[in-house]
Amino acid sequence: MARGDRDNRDNRGGRDREESELIEKLVGINRVAKVVKGGRRFGFAALVVVGDGRGRVGHGAGKAREVPEAIRKATEQAKRGMVRVPLREGRTLHHDIKGDFGAGHVVLRAAPAGTGIIAGGPMRAIFESLGIQDIVAKSTGSSNPHNMIKATFDALTRIRSPRAVAAKRGKKVSEIFGRGSGEAEAAGTHVG
Repeated sequence: MARGDRDNRDNRGGRDREESELIEKLVGINRVAKVVKGGRRFGFAALVVVGDGRGRVGHGAGKAREVPEAIRKATEQAKRGMVRVPLREGRTLHHDIKGDFGAGHVVLRAAPAGTGIIAGGPMRAIFESLGIQDIVAKSTGSSNPHNMIKATFDALTRIRSPRAVAAKRGKKVSEIFGRGSGEAEAAGTHVG
């Protein structure tokens, strides 16, 4: 066996191990029917959320004639579209945020340690896959799982960590919070 073949196999093994550590959550399966000349032809649509439990998450939808194939397609799409979400202390969000998609609206709120995941259905699957331990979430409007998931992802992709905000503004993180900076406190008292 050539050395190059062995190296390729080792690299592939590492990638498979990394993918096997992903948390896959099946949000829902719908049976759909297409009416054709001979009757109805049934198919299945699957909605899946995939995450690594450490700040990366993705979602996907797949359609096929068989359930396992639909789930496989949805999982592949979710893995391709994973996004990184900055987490505070690895357990909650940095700040509260709202997200919208179509008629679905969600509000995500950071929570103190010990709160747990207070969220329903599809949003809970996202937070568990993402690795969030403390969050309070509320959805209004559409309860369609597709809209809820996309509205949640809309909110999650707009979260900014204090470090990213400080870098964008060219300041230090302590200046963003206003801690330890006498100038920020002095500026606040002289506003008039």
